[in-house]
Amino acid sequence: MHQAVSHPAAPAAYNVWRGTLAGASASLIGIGLARFAYTPLLPAIIGAHWFPASTAAYLGAANLGGYLAGALLAGAMVRAIRPATVLRAMMLLATLAFVACAVPVSFLWFFVWRFASGLSGGALMVLAAPTILAHVPAARRGFASGGIFTGIGLGIAASGTIVPILLRQGLTATWLGLAAVALLLTFVVWNGWPEHGAPAHAHAPSRFENAPVYPRAKLRALYAQYGLNAVGLVPHMIFLVDFVARGQGRGVVAGAEFWVLYGIGAIVGPLVAGHLADRAGFGPALRVAYLVQAAAVAIPAAGFFGTPGLMVSAVLVGAFTPGIVPLALGRVNELLAHHPSAVKDAWSRATTSFAVMQAAAAYGLSFVFSSSGGNYLVLFAIGAAALVLALFVDLFSALRAR
Repeated sequence: MHQAVSHPAAPAAYNVWRGTLAGASASLIGIGLARFAYTPLLPAIIGAHWFPASTAAYLGAANLGGYLAGALLAGAMVRAIRPATVLRAMMLLATLAFVACAVPVSFLWFFVWRFASGLSGGALMVLAAPTILAHVPAARRGFASGGIFTGIGLGIAASGTIVPILLRQGLTATWLGLAAVALLLTFVVWNGWPEHGAPAHAHAPSRFENAPVYPRAKLRALYAQYGLNAVGLVPHMIFLVDFVARGQGRGVVAGAEFWVLYGIGAIVGPLVAGHLADRAGFGPALRVAYLVQAAAVAIPAAGFFGTPGLMVSAVLVGAFTPGIVPLALGRVNELLAHHPSAVKDAWSRATTSFAVMQAAAAYGLSFVFSSSGGNYLVLFAIGAAALVLALFVDLFSALRAR
């Protein structure tokens, strides 16, 4: 998930509304549906005996592994092919993955297509926002970037509302229904991508290597924090609905209702996070974010406040799933205020840290879940501990700088 920075104003002919819709659709398909629709589907897949519980969890992690691959390969893709063509191809790949998952041929088949859906999501998140924002006038970039990030939350909320309805027709119909939604959005925004390349300034050589020691040390700390934050998000991202549906015995519909709350949080999260950063600064805003997330992730592990507490937990973690992105990006910009050409390189490193730790946590927590006999509480405890550690890393880095 990337956001473009420091580009000159785009030509007036470019339609900002169409571009924002295209970016929002990409994030909706690539993350909101391709990744997050699997969460409310997980208990149904297990209940229909497509795959056992431990195997189904690994299939959720396959998407995150694909996301990392997509994020790493996105740059090579656009060096070989125009960004607009790559973006259209990735949206079609996500659609095809939905179709392929409609039939449980084998574990390997499902794993490959879940990986492919993650790859498309990673590429879309790295490329969509920079491709659009490079052609948006400076005065409208806040509007455009907010709209693009909101697409993630809209996709999460849509997955929580569409999936239970489609499940009444069976799992195969559900996967095909998601494919139909993705295909429709792909063609609606087909011509919304800019056909010409980004301004030359966007490709200015990086001066990251010449940055002074203080920003580089702070950046390394930020990369670590951002990666730990990814670990903290994984328990809710993969296991929340299954925890409610099977762990608490409430059923798939109740699990999907909590997923809608998660999606509502994701819709407003980037806007609230941006407002907090405007008032307090990106550094303090990040510390607040780590603390709030740690408390929210700990609620299911500790069993505090019953159902109301779990609802608050779902909303807060949902809010910071996309909301942490503009905070981290803003912090990168702060640290490299005197080295603007280094921002793109630093943000790429931060995103790679996030993707690596997210994928590692997904596989690791799936192993813990299987090895512990399906103990959900330990998963949330690990996530909360990772977020507390992120806060400590930030505080230690600040003290060391002083």
